[in-house]
Amino acid sequence: MKKQLIPFILLLVLCLSCSIGPKSIDYGHVGCHFCSMTIVDKQHAAQLVTQKGKVFNFDAIECMVNQLKEEDLSEIALFLVNDYEQPGKLVDATTATYLISENVPSPMGEYLSAFANEQTAIKIKDEEGGELYTWAEIKKRFKL
Repeated sequence: MKKQLIPFILLLVLCLSCSIGPKSIDYGHVGCHFCSMTIVDKQHAAQLVTQKGKVFNFDAIECMVNQLKEEDLSEIALFLVNDYEQPGKLVDATTATYLISENVPSPMGEYLSAFANEQTAIKIKDEEGGELYTWAEIKKRFKL
């Protein structure tokens, strides 16, 4: 009976090791895939996950967007950004609302922050100034 379980266990391990999903960012220890800076800012980090489950971490949304210029976008399964209001929480970059405000600095100087909730983004914009963007508008601004 034990020999019958071995193929099942191997298949299970293989499936689990190739899962496509966000992975926790090891803040303070892992470097940005684009610029190699150590990722410490939990409000501005980002992550790409490929169709094969490979994960790329970024210290800033602008690093991720700049990396996309070098990538085949059809190979990317997930585009993720940290929610500014919930530091460390990765959310879908394609549905987030973005704020560019010189009063809200980001690690690489683009002043770019992401929000899972559009109303929260509007509130921060009203408090800090700046301009709101959708994912499509961010891609256009960064010439993707």
